[in-house]
Amino acid sequence: MSEVKLPGVGVRHEFQTDAGRQVGVLVHHDGHREILIYDQDDNDACSSVELSHDDTRTLSELLGATQVVEEVQEAQHEIEGQSIAWIRVDEDGARNGTTIGSGEYRTRTGASMVAVLRDGEPVPSPEADFVLEAGDLIVAVGSADSLDELRTLLGE
Repeated sequence: MSEVKLPGVGVRHEFQTDAGRQVGVLVHHDGHREILIYDQDDNDACSSVELSHDDTRTLSELLGATQVVEEVQEAQHEIEGQSIAWIRVDEDGARNGTTIGSGEYRTRTGASMVAVLRDGEPVPSPEADFVLEAGDLIVAVGSADSLDELRTLLGE
């Protein structure tokens, strides 16, 4: 199995099946996934199927995963009650075009925005006057509840 980090996109995991087929899963920073099936004759060509969160969970269960596996993976992302989340600013959301400070996100939710990815470029430690734009991918840290509140505020 191989793992390739794709800056601004996510991580691509690939493996070769026992039958010799190349298969991959692309895990985007915002959490959605794509299944990649490579052409048998041309490993540079592939088809993909985008999966929603619910699709991913359904396929996982069909392949024999259990809730225990999910809980272990989630626990690995938590450090003493803190989690990391990738949250996209909704194009139609009321927060598009507002500053971080005017939204009072940390005060209202307890979650901190530690970076923003805009057009694949990272903006570490954005200041209070940073203007959020549709499509920005926010990297936030906080408790699971505070991250859920931040997702709600940002319209995801």
